[in-house]
Amino acid sequence: MSWVYVFLGFCALILLHEAGHFVAAKATGMRVEGFFLFFGPTLWSFKRGETEYGIKSIPLGGYVKINGMNPEEEMPPGEEHRAYYRQKVWKRIVVAAAGPAVNIVLAFVILYFVFAIGGLNDGHAKTVVAETSPGSAAANVLQEGDRIVAVDGRTFKSLEPEERIEKIGEQIRSHRCAGKPTNECAATSPAEVTVLRNGQEKTFEITPHYNAEAGRMLLGVAWDVENHWVGISAGHAVSKAGDAMWEVVSRTASVFSHIFEAEKRKEISSVVGISDVGHEVVKRGWRESFLLLALVSLSLGLINLVPILPLDGGHIFWALVEKLRRGKPVSIKVMERATIIGFALVLMLMVIGVSNDIGRITGEGFNVSK
Repeated sequence: MSWVYVFLGFCALILLHEAGHFVAAKATGMRVEGFFLFFGPTLWSFKRGETEYGIKSIPLGGYVKINGMNPEEEMPPGEEHRAYYRQKVWKRIVVAAAGPAVNIVLAFVILYFVFAIGGLNDGHAKTVVAETSPGSAAANVLQEGDRIVAVDGRTFKSLEPEERIEKIGEQIRSHRCAGKPTNECAATSPAEVTVLRNGQEKTFEITPHYNAEAGRMLLGVAWDVENHWVGISAGHAVSKAGDAMWEVVSRTASVFSHIFEAEKRKEISSVVGISDVGHEVVKRGWRESFLLLALVSLSLGLINLVPILPLDGGHIFWALVEKLRRGKPVSIKVMERATIIGFALVLMLMVIGVSNDIGRITGEGFNVSK
């Protein structure tokens, strides 16, 4: 089911991005011939007025067909004045920038509500029981969600959650016969495990057992980390949303400015990687899911502002060039060459991203929990 949520999230971002172009084009008097989700052969469509709406068969984005984006395109009789290339520069810039602007604003809104409703992690994460091994001593005593308070009276309060879990393991492993291999004797004494359950502290005596596969003494418990969230004010939520967006902007700029460096290229991911991370994140909770959705939306807006055709930033760039040339249009041949270069760069990024994702999938994975 998580894959369905990831797919629907991507579809929503694409639709809203294209809706930005659509609304801006209509508002500035341009002729919009089509509004489609995805590419390729048409699966379903309907026509209302001059615009056809529908869904294509290849799920790799979407598009709004604005007549006259190619200066050599023929317009329907009497509609020549509504062609994109005949509009004033500011109108073309507004239409091209509307899609990325929607994604950027949407990212801010999502981040704001995540922080305003979900609050912030106060840094006091709790170590809890994620699950117990069937047949182990702990399986009959501890329950999922029990918060660990202490083991043998030791709390390890000053440690980070991961370090605390390691120390708990060390304390459990201390329950063995002194001077003998662990697998040659049973635990010398039970471990006193204190947990918080339903607001009450409970202490249990659980005897560790030797696990041959792990090669050490275990309780039969898998620990997890439960973060503690506290509410914040609306103003603080605005500030945190802005900080999060600035971090993404700076990191995105850093990757693209150092794209020829091997380490930076490893940070590039394709839709394959993003969807895989999304699948894992959805299972972690609503906060993580909406944070990822916001960051993908922001990244989509930023990447589309890169000044190369066929991206939106390329259309903005050439409109500004025309303005600097005092209204003299740029040669279609020059723009075609720029488009070829742009396609090559986009293709290169896709190849790098897919290559990185294949390495992650077949290797160490995406490690979203780190």
